[in-house]
Amino acid sequence: MAENKQKDSVWSTYTEQDKQKLEELAAGYRRFLSECKTERESAAEAVRQAEAAGYRELFGVIKRGEKIQPGAKLYAVNMKKAVVLFNIGQEPLEQGMNILGAHIDTCRLDVKQNPLYEEGGLAYLDTHYYGGIKKYQWVALPLALHGVVAKTDGTVLEVCIGEEEADPVFCVSDLLIHLSQEQLKKAGAKVVEGENLDILVGNYPLKEDDKESVKAGVLKLLKDKYGIEEEDFQSAELTLVPAGKARDLGLDRSMILAYGQDDRVCAYTSLVAMLATEKVRRTACCLLVDKEEIGSVGATGMQSRFFENTVAELLAAMGAGSDLALRRTLANSKMLSSDVSSAFDALYASAYDKKNVAYLGKGMVFNKFTGARGKSGSNDANAEYLGEIRRIMAKHNVHIQLSELGKVDQGGGGTIAYIMSLYGMQVIDSGVGVLSMHAPWEATSKIDIYETCKGYTAFLLEA
Repeated sequence: MAENKQKDSVWSTYTEQDKQKLEELAAGYRRFLSECKTERESAAEAVRQAEAAGYRELFGVIKRGEKIQPGAKLYAVNMKKAVVLFNIGQEPLEQGMNILGAHIDTCRLDVKQNPLYEEGGLAYLDTHYYGGIKKYQWVALPLALHGVVAKTDGTVLEVCIGEEEADPVFCVSDLLIHLSQEQLKKAGAKVVEGENLDILVGNYPLKEDDKESVKAGVLKLLKDKYGIEEEDFQSAELTLVPAGKARDLGLDRSMILAYGQDDRVCAYTSLVAMLATEKVRRTACCLLVDKEEIGSVGATGMQSRFFENTVAELLAAMGAGSDLALRRTLANSKMLSSDVSSAFDALYASAYDKKNVAYLGKGMVFNKFTGARGKSGSNDANAEYLGEIRRIMAKHNVHIQLSELGKVDQGGGGTIAYIMSLYGMQVIDSGVGVLSMHAPWEATSKIDIYETCKGYTAFLLEA
């Protein structure tokens, strides 16, 4: 029986061949995490892998007037920050799709539009943090600068500084312990204030004794080396993320430690499952979106009409372009909201209900509901759909565990599930358990990652 009791570990069920496949998936995942630290980088990598697997850009196919038939593999991109892939099935699209939906944004420090200043002989970049973070975790940490700068002549410069060994890195300074008596009396949320998360970028004066000479030196370097003027910050998207590569965690190498695993662990496994799936009965779909960490808002978030509009275009290209056909397609679809779950941490055991929590190393996690307090703000999947999911996972020998985020009234959180459920489709949250969620470095179990990828593949084939 593949559905695990909480006490069972999946590791003991694996053969040497299983472990080899697991390590192959983990190696690809580490590369993805190390190279794709922003939603733009993740979207570009998803497109690269999709095209290598035979996917073609949907709107190019439509523009050429090509007929879209079962077996067609298509993708569309939204503002370089969100991607949707379709593998057209044998059944009419109106009978619904099997959808994997994950987000590719993650917590970080965003550079403000007028950020550069000098104080006390030091040059800083002013930032505004993105997503829910413990601000004190981001001080005294090597950071890398990623993003783009859009110039007025239409050119867009890609920026990535701090990831190569020869690159400089950046940091938020911290107050020394010797002078921290008053600081340490503050509540954790106030130990480091958001306005103090400014990035140290320079100390070398361009000319001695000149006003703001360190800032001038930074600006000269930016112009000479990168072609960036101070005004170009106004049309830039620059972000600070933890510098460094994803690594194996533990003496036994059973886990992965990396930045941005929420939710790139589910995005990557969804993408791998999608690209590995060939002929399908129902159309398979993989949706990778932006802005989940701030409420899925904006033109590239799940609350935008990008997905709905793209499905409408697809239906029209297949000769079924009516509003009713679109509504039927979405209502008849089934979805796994592919997002991470909090895993049990023995150091903070009091935050969890041990009977209803995910454990590292015990398989793919399903959350019937999320939300906070009295299930507020959640999608609560119905029993029949969960029963179907259990049947599919058992058939494909996927080890699963059922979980809640934490104790009742302890806190809470949400995903994109409630947004997709507005169409009337069946939706449930599923994914990988994570330790230190939303911290600069998060931990996952390799075996949970592998089981989740198996589960996503099974869903695309069977739901």
